[in-house]
Amino acid sequence: MTMPTPTPDRVLLTGISGFLGGHVALGLLETGYIVRGSVRKLAKAEAVRDTLARAGADVSRLEFVELDLLSDTGWDAAMDGVRYLQHTASPFVIDLPEDKMELIRPAVEGTERALNAALKAGVERIVLTSSMAAIAYGHEKSRTRPFTEADWTNLNGRGVNAYIESKTLAERRAWEIMRDAKREADLTAINPSAILGPLLDEDPGTSALMVKRLLDGSVPALPRVPFVIVDVRDIAEAHVKAMTTPDAGGRRFPMGERSMLMGEIAQIVRKAAPSRKVPRLPMPDWAVRLYALFDRDVRGILNELGVLKALDSRSAVALLGRPLIAADDSITATTHALIENRIV
Repeated sequence: MTMPTPTPDRVLLTGISGFLGGHVALGLLETGYIVRGSVRKLAKAEAVRDTLARAGADVSRLEFVELDLLSDTGWDAAMDGVRYLQHTASPFVIDLPEDKMELIRPAVEGTERALNAALKAGVERIVLTSSMAAIAYGHEKSRTRPFTEADWTNLNGRGVNAYIESKTLAERRAWEIMRDAKREADLTAINPSAILGPLLDEDPGTSALMVKRLLDGSVPALPRVPFVIVDVRDIAEAHVKAMTTPDAGGRRFPMGERSMLMGEIAQIVRKAAPSRKVPRLPMPDWAVRLYALFDRDVRGILNELGVLKALDSRSAVALLGRPLIAADDSITATTHALIENRIV
């Protein structure tokens, strides 16, 4: 007697059209899940399907629903038959808005809608894409020890901008919702730093814009802006494994492979694309401070100039069962992808 093949588990993935969301979808499909991806407009669905198909995914197990972080419409229906929630959708901008609530409101309210609908539907495990921004800011600049899952950004500290506040408030709200439901053990937060790595389509995402600017000449000199780099492939795999790894529940996973200044990143980009005119000249701090008098976004990074932060990623390494991909490889992959996709 032939036993029926069990139906694969269904995962609701918010933000599937994003850089990270696409890689998470790819990992879920490769693992055998049915993926129900949310987009703000269903018109985006075919482009996402084509992108994942080109990457080698079996898109026969791919579904789409239309959801908005600022609307109650559709959330209950989207959770029908869903076993796991991957909530990667959140606003991320380069130019900070004048009204910080343009970032904070969709981040927090979107988290509330996603988690409350998941709890109502009895979803077993929720994986939330948070950020290093919820861990490592508003602290003393003199701190040298790595930031861990026990650390939280101090929203009353210096240099906390609207994006940092939005990520911190959204993650804190997620834990609050799960505590109130007595289901803290069913939430996992992934807290990545700046995400680089191969692109799935012509959309460079947000973090890759930093590499794009080094390649296209829009950055004439190199300020001492610090970055902690992590690869999108590691972050996506961590999301997938966190769904079913028992001791991942109730925990946060900081993820960053290496801390470096923009000048160091430029050296790697230059090596990966030797025919491109990547800037070499350092920009002194005084020049950055002068420029900040006329640019609100630059003012937001002044407190971080030259401050190299480190994340304790040992828990993420244990979750993956291997070391993180080297930051040099992530930067190189981003550089090659930007050129191959003719984005620069």
